[in-house]
Amino acid sequence: MDMREQLKSDMKTAMRSREADRLSVLRLLLSIIKNKEIEKGKDASLTDDEILSVIVTGVKQRRESIEQYTNAGRADLAEKETKELNILLAYLPEPLTENELRTKVNDAIDEAGITEMKQMGMVMKILVPALRGQAEGDVIRRMLQSCLQEKA
Repeated sequence: MDMREQLKSDMKTAMRSREADRLSVLRLLLSIIKNKEIEKGKDASLTDDEILSVIVTGVKQRRESIEQYTNAGRADLAEKETKELNILLAYLPEPLTENELRTKVNDAIDEAGITEMKQMGMVMKILVPALRGQAEGDVIRRMLQSCLQEKA
């Protein structure tokens, strides 16, 4: 079952079980996916990777909102965003452990054959799409810097 079908199935289940929060998040997610398909053009369909990218964007937005609401003293809104975040996180792959990430970063460094910090962009182009949903870009960048410093 592809990602879109899974989301639709989960939305139907949420309707039947009257889970208002889950239903709301899934409807919004499917709406964003549909809008992205319309932007792509006639009869376009998003791949599972592109849908995963939409979910990752939603996760980032929720995390930023939680931080802003918490700083503003709006615990009620932060709690709502946290519930939505947890629903979205269920659709992401398991996050990588630090050791797994270090291994993947070192493999990518070897694959790209770089030795200097100024060549980091080449490795980031390999890693970010490959690790989408498993690690955030900032975490990947910090690990890449650490691995390059160790090799220097």
